[in-house]
Amino acid sequence: SCSTVLKTLHFITSPLSDEEGNFSLAYIITIHKELEMFVKLLRAIYMPQNIYCIHIDEKSPRDYKTAVQNIVNCFENIFISSKREHVVYGGFSRLQADINCMRDLVNSKVQWNYVINLCGQDFPIKTNKEIIQYMKSKWNGKNITPGIPQPLHMKHRTEISYREYVHSGVPYLYPGKTRKAKPPHNLTIYFGSAYYVLTKAFVEFTLTDARAKDLLEWSRDTYSPDEHYWVTLNRLPG
Repeated sequence: SCSTVLKTLHFITSPLSDEEGNFSLAYIITIHKELEMFVKLLRAIYMPQNIYCIHIDEKSPRDYKTAVQNIVNCFENIFISSKREHVVYGGFSRLQADINCMRDLVNSKVQWNYVINLCGQDFPIKTNKEIIQYMKSKWNGKNITPGIPQPLHMKHRTEISYREYVHSGVPYLYPGKTRKAKPPHNLTIYFGSAYYVLTKAFVEFTLTDARAKDLLEWSRDTYSPDEHYWVTLNRLPG
């Protein structure tokens, strides 16, 4: 029962300070295994003023999906993403999973300030308050999506078209022989982390701007596009 979940797992049920209560964070958590680890992560980052979108890999076992849904049902500010992907390591589906959650988050009633993406095997080393204070003091109104101009040894990820294959039931990406066209809008491709902290304004920009949409479409057959997509858009002037 939900009362047992809240009591035995010691979820925090009210903001621990006014500062936290007035500064909501959004989280995107992509998961596919290890229910116990997911619950530990959720407990550690949960605050009632925040909002959480959980993306469950569509190919996860049914009982895993049911267990996650049962936990999520106990909270008004946690939900399963409305569209789920069959996630392939290094594939476009990993980027699409985040975007699916972003669409849901921008349409939510919670007025969140930043979105942070995590996977099920992450764990925080700072409290909610420390994260907020860090964002306010050092990154006020800016995104954390570090990167560098795409190194030569990473060029193959975006210069060759990759295709998805399934071998012994396991999906994977394999490079084809087709060379890709140049990036749209003469964009310079940057390379960085798939993990980020983004402002709500930037998220709304990525979901609506023509350059962002065109880069997303161009990235469909690249390798691990989540490692170039956010950092490239963040380097656009303005």
